[in-house]
Amino acid sequence: MIVEMPVPSPGESISEVEIAQWLVKDGDYVEKDQTIAEVDSDKATLDLPAQESGIITLKAEEGDTVLVGNIVCLIDTSGKKTSKKTNEENTKIEIVKDSKKDTLVNIEKDITFASGSPSPAARKILDEKGIKSEDVIGSGKNGRISKEDALKALPKVDVDSISKNRKVESSKMSLLRRKVSQRLVAVKNQTAMLTTFNEVNMTPIFEIRKKYKETFKSRHDVSLGFMSFFSKAVVCALKDFPDVHSMIDGDQQIKFDFYDISIAVSGPKGLMVPVVRDAQKLTFSGIEKEIKRLAIRARDGLITVEDMSGGTFTISNGGVFGSMLSTPILNPPQSAILGMHNIIERPIAVEGKVEIHPMMYLALSYDHRIIDGKESVGFLLKIKELLENPTEGLMDNDIKKSLEI
Repeated sequence: MIVEMPVPSPGESISEVEIAQWLVKDGDYVEKDQTIAEVDSDKATLDLPAQESGIITLKAEEGDTVLVGNIVCLIDTSGKKTSKKTNEENTKIEIVKDSKKDTLVNIEKDITFASGSPSPAARKILDEKGIKSEDVIGSGKNGRISKEDALKALPKVDVDSISKNRKVESSKMSLLRRKVSQRLVAVKNQTAMLTTFNEVNMTPIFEIRKKYKETFKSRHDVSLGFMSFFSKAVVCALKDFPDVHSMIDGDQQIKFDFYDISIAVSGPKGLMVPVVRDAQKLTFSGIEKEIKRLAIRARDGLITVEDMSGGTFTISNGGVFGSMLSTPILNPPQSAILGMHNIIERPIAVEGKVEIHPMMYLALSYDHRIIDGKESVGFLLKIKELLENPTEGLMDNDIKKSLEI
């Protein structure tokens, strides 16, 4: 029996995937549930398991962008795990018996790849720019290139004039990276994004971590990092400034009574933003364990669309890479994102005296359509106050109880 394998839906909002890598060859024998390919969606790289055991015939190539539900391979379950020659012969079977009609039915089906043609207005703009339509990803139905897509399109790099016969390397960006780039540009074009800055004296948190980090780790088998303090502070501040914790849906403003905090982490395929669910219910150890679990899944390539779906506010820590100050870009449809940066000892004035303290710059980017300057500045000041007095603001004046040690 010939089994047709379609592309499964990775999530409700995903309509296409890209075949990133085939892990088997045409004519190979595969076992049921064996991972046969890696596919890129606009949110994550996912594994494609075989639905049955048998001889596989590939119907799409690496780099092809395929609509969800389309057939990417066939598995002949009557094929046996035998010699390579036998396998090659099995892959040539193109017809099967239809038991009802007793006629031969072609099993081949056309694969509808996600492709699009430009609208007349878009074609005119692309022609004026000297851009080929196949170099533009359309945002319309079935990938159709709209006038807006054409206006945003950039001409291809004239590699020859730049390289002047010197060696260059060109490789296609992954679907994940291409979608991220589109989303970032859309954020800049579709929101009124502003950024406000402040700084925080990290000395109190340093002192708590220095005193209790060993006990905390031995008790909970996880390190006491900065993210648990920041996550706790964010939840507290969002409760005081609910507009920062809201989203725009058409002409509606949506607010939430739960706090799903997206944490930006670096994975082998690039930046990923898994979500810590119901952060308001988690303890310091609970937050650290969940962040560690998600970071390991991202590192090992096991992160799923579900892990990254949702989220009501994002924290991005560019400081782990040495960033001193940056403007984080919104994670749509969220309306705000907090950027952490590296900690540097700097002289500051404390009660009229100059002292050296570990300082961190904070940045809050927000959508000015829904968040006023007063709320954004107040929110960031609240974060600063909580982090500079964590014992009272985040731990109810009982450090050991809060750390469960």
